[in-house]
Amino acid sequence: MSTPRPGPDRRLARGIQRITASSLGPYQSAVIRIGFSATYLLFLLRELPHRHEMYGPHAPWRWDMAEQLISNNQAFTTLMWSDSTVWFEIVYALALLSAALLLVGWHTRAMSVLFMVGVLSLQNRSIFMGDGGDNVIHLMAIYLVLTRCGQVWSLDARRAARGAQEARGTGGGEPVGKAGGGRPVRGDVAGPLLWVAFGAVLLWATVTDNLGGTVWLPVLFWILWTGHGAWWAVNRYAPHSEPRTLLDVVANLAHNATLVVIMAEVCLIYSTAGWYKIQGSRWQDGTALYYPLKLHYFTPWPGLSDILASSGVMVMVLTYATVIVQVAFPFTLFNRRVKNVLLVVMICEHAGIALLLGLPFFSMAMIAADAVFLPTVFLVWLGGRAALGRELLFRGRGKVPGPRDAVGDGDAAGDGEAPQHSGGGGHTLVG
Repeated sequence: MSTPRPGPDRRLARGIQRITASSLGPYQSAVIRIGFSATYLLFLLRELPHRHEMYGPHAPWRWDMAEQLISNNQAFTTLMWSDSTVWFEIVYALALLSAALLLVGWHTRAMSVLFMVGVLSLQNRSIFMGDGGDNVIHLMAIYLVLTRCGQVWSLDARRAARGAQEARGTGGGEPVGKAGGGRPVRGDVAGPLLWVAFGAVLLWATVTDNLGGTVWLPVLFWILWTGHGAWWAVNRYAPHSEPRTLLDVVANLAHNATLVVIMAEVCLIYSTAGWYKIQGSRWQDGTALYYPLKLHYFTPWPGLSDILASSGVMVMVLTYATVIVQVAFPFTLFNRRVKNVLLVVMICEHAGIALLLGLPFFSMAMIAADAVFLPTVFLVWLGGRAALGRELLFRGRGKVPGPRDAVGDGDAAGDGEAPQHSGGGGHTLVG
């Protein structure tokens, strides 16, 4: 006899349990964290010699002009707190530092907030300096704050795994690290210090009305700061209580909802780009790709661009293929095989844009956004290859815990999170 299928009530209960009991797509969210922080870090390093002309005191968009515009659009930027060159250097340095620390996953929650502040501060100071890639980074910097993107492939995860191993090795009843929802790591004072420092700055900015003219951003900052403090306190004094479980459920819901928003954002970017291209006459006749290949500004490799532009058939094929892939991708998400094929095509397309048109940071941002749809099996395999290469490179320095033991992402108070890996293979749309 065939096994009866569960009723709709049981399926609904299982679905609710899955989205509340675990953070889906831990590897995908980690790749997004690494991808966007690396993209912005490399961008800031490349523009380091030109930072004053782009966002600083020598920018064509002067400080008084930016102040006048921001007074109308109510945007948030810490660069409007002072027109001092010293203050600009501090903000730029903190943006660089937060991107680097978010990349490696050190106190991920705190660094994600600082990363968002750095992105908003620089981009809103000179809004006419950005392009499509900057807009994507702008949005993703906000989304990352709400995700548990440090569960794997982070220093926080490694510290949690090592703490759990030490606790098991000493036979202690309470884990030393962050694994299993135990107490915060002993001797870790960086988390509480960050929390206190952020709270002081947030209080000053709120009192002096320096958080922009919107309501949602100050509310978000205070919710994050209060929530991180509550998380640390519960983890330290009641790690196995109902409030700890409630905080986990809230964090999982926020993470999973944000992951869905990121997916919808990527689909919206591609679908709108594809449908707008369809309306253009140059895309309709298959010659759209020819023109940027002949623009001096977009030809870092003139010889290569000339070879491609000289083939009318190749130009037509690539032009039509770009439109077809962008329009079709959102409709293929529920067919895993077709989705994965188109995903490879889009990643190759962005790699070609970086090479042929000289737009590496735009391409890196889009590839990082595409990573939300990468299959979990592939990411686990990729992580295993990276771990093997690291082990071969640093052989003799001790074994490094693998990513499967990593469980938790650090927050501003240095708290710990319970293991978030579910028994399944991940979210349907992400593999």
